[in-house]
Amino acid sequence: MYFEDLEVWKTARVLTNRIYKITNAHPSFSKDYGLIDQIRRASVSIMSNIAEGYERGGNQELVQFLAIAKGSCGEVRCQLYIAGDQAYLTQQELKSLIDECKRISIMISNFIDYLKRSPLKGSKYKVPVPKSMKEEVDEIVKEMNLKNKV
Repeated sequence: MYFEDLEVWKTARVLTNRIYKITNAHPSFSKDYGLIDQIRRASVSIMSNIAEGYERGGNQELVQFLAIAKGSCGEVRCQLYIAGDQAYLTQQELKSLIDECKRISIMISNFIDYLKRSPLKGSKYKVPVPKSMKEEVDEIVKEMNLKNKV
């Protein structure tokens, strides 16, 4: 599986394309270079951090990068409110984009929760081979013997 297969990444990609399209389409928006740059970079950050975290191959790193992506999603929402306040977007456009950001944020949160509960740690870690009952008992006995010698 690749990061491109993740629904959350696909959804973030759609949002990024919508952000680029909408910032190009509105004449008044297209003159606010600072806001355009910031909202585009934040939307790109969502999908980029999902991809980078996934490619690192470990759940802990993926969770960290997902947290950054979630933060960037909040940043995009904030910037959308600014764009709405400046009348760069219609109320319908604003609501639709805000809803999409909230949906992505929920998807990221659910993914983080899943990863935190998962016994698998990622592709870069070896999957532990379950021990037999005998191996478990032998380890306990060995530990007890070591403690008794001290």
